[in-house]
Amino acid sequence: MNKTWIRTIMVVVVAAAVAFWVFFDKQRQQHTPEQQLETTLNTMPAWQVIKEQEPALHQRILDQIAALQKAGEPEQQIIDTIQPQILHLQMTRLQSAPDANVVAYMTINMEQTAAIQKVSDDACFRFLYPAVKGGINPMRVLDNEIMARRMQADADMMRAAYGKDHHTVTPAEREAAVADVRPIMKSLADKYGEDIQLLQMPEKAAGKEKLSCDMVQDMWAKVLKLPEPKAAGVIRLAVSELD
Repeated sequence: MNKTWIRTIMVVVVAAAVAFWVFFDKQRQQHTPEQQLETTLNTMPAWQVIKEQEPALHQRILDQIAALQKAGEPEQQIIDTIQPQILHLQMTRLQSAPDANVVAYMTINMEQTAAIQKVSDDACFRFLYPAVKGGINPMRVLDNEIMARRMQADADMMRAAYGKDHHTVTPAEREAAVADVRPIMKSLADKYGEDIQLLQMPEKAAGKEKLSCDMVQDMWAKVLKLPEPKAAGVIRLAVSELD
């Protein structure tokens, strides 16, 4: 398989795979920032799982956010600081989560991406590629229902990765995933031509934000149409490079 295709399918999962956002309501003054922070985080199912499974990481992130708040850093800077740490943990868990949880995780991920694109193509692009134009906080643009489903899918996946039905990736699964993704990337290349390079080089997508978002969703839609074990295998292959 062309190594570029592996890097492409890997790159476009980075931002979209993270569903750990903090909503700070600066209009509320009933609590100190630290109390408000704890209250906000405790409403997030994934945060509860981190607290249970990774107490050291839980405390480190809590300390980081509190320090950034005290330093007067903006909300997006706080999000950008904690996201990579949550991403690393979730990518690790995806390798061990059962097929159904892996597919559910990416399915709601793409539902969320589509919902953000309905707000604007620019918001969608920023969501997928925060390093290019600056990210967004989806909790400020999406309704509570989809955010709640997204965060619950994260928590379910992370718990299932430690459950009795946890998955073990085999070399055969990796080989099959490479074979399964090849025709998908070939069909995208046939459809989008040279523009498919924007998946790997989003910094060159100025003026083509809508196309970039469309290609990401097209790619994952094709993956998610595969039988569940195959789709899960491709997702695990994609995120394994980020672990």
